[in-house]
Amino acid sequence: MKGGKSKAETKKADSKLSIKKKETKPKPKPTKKEKAGKDPNKPKRPPSAFFVFMEEFRKTYKEKHPNVNKVAVIGKAGGEKWKSLTTAEKAPYEARAAKLKTEYGKKMDAYNKQAESGNNAADEEEETSDKSKSEINDDEDDESGEEEDDDE
Repeated sequence: MKGGKSKAETKKADSKLSIKKKETKPKPKPTKKEKAGKDPNKPKRPPSAFFVFMEEFRKTYKEKHPNVNKVAVIGKAGGEKWKSLTTAEKAPYEARAAKLKTEYGKKMDAYNKQAESGNNAADEEEETSDKSKSEINDDEDDESGEEEDDDE
């Protein structure tokens, strides 16, 4: 058999041809759960030592290069400067960042306590009051002794 295919070769070729791609149905997108709204009263996270450094660096960079307005250029210059600083030069920024972090911890504790007490107070109010508001107001009127006469 000159130039002919052997049995093994024809089986491989046939098997490749006989494979059909499965048609897949598009899967429905899973519904996203509604995000809980962000609380505007929640304290913001403290900046890292690098961002404390960048606050100062931006001011000095702007003074030296008033024509540069691109954030990317200033950010790259600040990153390079931060990398070139020694640990001793970074120490004041790290100390300030640590101080801001402890203040943030205190603010979060106060926020969490307030949030817990606020939620508990609302829950207690709902649980203790089985009466509607109109019934409560009627009871208050009866107690004060100011009953209205319907005889008129």
